[in-house]
Amino acid sequence: MARHSDGEAPPGPQVLHRAIAILTAVGESEDRLTLTSIAARTGLPLSTAYRLSQALLHGGLLERSADGEFYRVGAGMVALAAPALHRLNVQTVAPYLHSLAGEIGITASLGMAEDDDVVTICSARPVQRFCGNQLPGSRQALADSAMGMAMQAFHRGPAAPTLERVRRLGYADTTGTQGDHVRAIAVPVFDRGGQVWGAVGVQALRRRLTDELVRDIIPAIQQQARRIGAHRDKSSR
Repeated sequence: MARHSDGEAPPGPQVLHRAIAILTAVGESEDRLTLTSIAARTGLPLSTAYRLSQALLHGGLLERSADGEFYRVGAGMVALAAPALHRLNVQTVAPYLHSLAGEIGITASLGMAEDDDVVTICSARPVQRFCGNQLPGSRQALADSAMGMAMQAFHRGPAAPTLERVRRLGYADTTGTQGDHVRAIAVPVFDRGGQVWGAVGVQALRRRLTDELVRDIIPAIQQQARRIGAHRDKSSR
């Protein structure tokens, strides 16, 4: 269950937070989840997971596979997300991410900060050589993710030693969301005032994302990050 940074349970009805936990578990999983898997990932009793999943199915926020065994995010979630995606101009920055993914052959993602997390707004997959390890989590802690570190490092003012290193390099380089076998790198996206408002990141298996490849692709990632920042400024005028 989600908790505040001070360890306290979040405010509001418990049933609501349990439903959110189910949607988060299903949305972030790369695997198809059974009801038993949902209960295990959320820490909920099986009966509670079943009852809430049925309500989410009825509301269109979850769907079931044809055989009824597996759960996935429903089309209703897309409808709910559409206004936010439009407000964030995702449809206008997506072409830059697709161009980058095609150029470097790795999934490119755009993240933005929300409280203490970085939320993945959009990801563009390459036509070839895609695997699930290239997809960042939908929500990650700022301090533990490449996109989060890229944003933190380039905020104005003093920075911790690890973030100072990011400043010197011009990009963040850390473990990906799938574990130590995955490497993630990210660069900041600036607005015309020089303020950080997002980050462009990529991640892949370490055996593929070598130091040599990182050196080769960083200029392309930085170029598209600049284009995204410039395009956002134009579209927000």
